[in-house]
Amino acid sequence: MGSQQAHSHDGRSHGNAHSHDHGPGHGGHSHAPANFDRAFLIGIILNTGFVIVEAVFGLLSGSMALLADAGHNLSDVLALLLAWGASLAAKRPPSARYTYGFKSSTILAALANAGLLAVAIGAIAFETFHRFVEPAPVEGMTMVVVAGIGILINAGTAMLFMRGRHDDLNIRGAFLHMAADALVSLGVVIAGIAIIFTNLVWIDPLVSLMIVAVIGWGTWGLAKDSLKMGLLAVPDRIDESAVRAHLASCDGVAAVHDLHIWPMSTTEAALTAHLVMPAGHPGDEFLHDLTHQLNHDFHIQHATIQIETERHDCVSGC
Repeated sequence: MGSQQAHSHDGRSHGNAHSHDHGPGHGGHSHAPANFDRAFLIGIILNTGFVIVEAVFGLLSGSMALLADAGHNLSDVLALLLAWGASLAAKRPPSARYTYGFKSSTILAALANAGLLAVAIGAIAFETFHRFVEPAPVEGMTMVVVAGIGILINAGTAMLFMRGRHDDLNIRGAFLHMAADALVSLGVVIAGIAIIFTNLVWIDPLVSLMIVAVIGWGTWGLAKDSLKMGLLAVPDRIDESAVRAHLASCDGVAAVHDLHIWPMSTTEAALTAHLVMPAGHPGDEFLHDLTHQLNHDFHIQHATIQIETERHDCVSGC
C-alpha cells in the first residue's frame, strides 16, 4: 500500500492513504461475503413449485389460509430472485463510472423486498376480512397435507441461508422469509386440524390474520434495517465511538475529525477519517497496520486515512 501527498483547500500538504485490506495477501482476515448461489437456485426452484401446488389446492379446498400462504410464498420467490440478482451484481468489478462496482445493489434489494412484503400484506389482509364477512366451507385435511409439505420446503430452504444471516442483511432477508414461512405453514396445519375437529370455518381467516401479523413483524425489521443502510447510517455491527477511540489512541495522534463510516453493501463498510499528527507523517507501515486493524477488529474493509500535521478548525462534519 502506498501513500501520496494531497493538498487541502488552504494549500497545506497532508499525507493521505487509502487501503482495501481484504485478505491473506495483506496479512488480514477475509470478510468477503459467502457464495449462496446454489442456495438461491435450490430455494427458487422448490418454492416456485410449492407456490403452484399450494395455490391450486387452496382454490380447490376453499382455504384462505392456503391462498394467503401461497401469495406470501410467491413474494418470497420474487424476494429470492431479487436477493440473488443483487448478490451477483455485487460481485461485478468496479468501472470508471461505478468505482465501487454494484455492491450497494444488495441494499436496494433489501429495500425492494420490504416493499414486496408490504404489498403482500395488503392483499392478504383485504381478502381475509372479506372471508370473515362471507365465510366459506374449508377442507381441513387438504390444508394439513399441503401446509405440511410447506413446512419441509420452507424450513429446508431457511437452513441453506442460516450461516449467513448474521453477516449479510440481504441473506438475512432470505432466511427470515423462509423461516417465517415454515412457521406460517405450521399455523395452517394447526388451523386445518382444528377445522377437522370443530367445523368452525372462521378459524381459517383467523389464521390468515396471524399470517399477516407474522409477515408484518418481519417486514418492519427488514424495512427499518435496509432503510438505515440506504441512508448510509453506521452499520449496526460497528461501534462508531469504539472506532473513534481506537483512532485517537494511536501513537502520535492528537485529534480525530471528519470521521465517516457507512455501508457500501449489506456486507462491507467504508471509512474516511482525518488524523492530526503534529510530529509528522508516520509512514506507510503505520497506515498499513491501522487499516488492517480496522478490517480485523471492526470489519471495515475500505478505509481512507488522511494525515494532517496541524490542527484545523472544523466547519462541519467533525
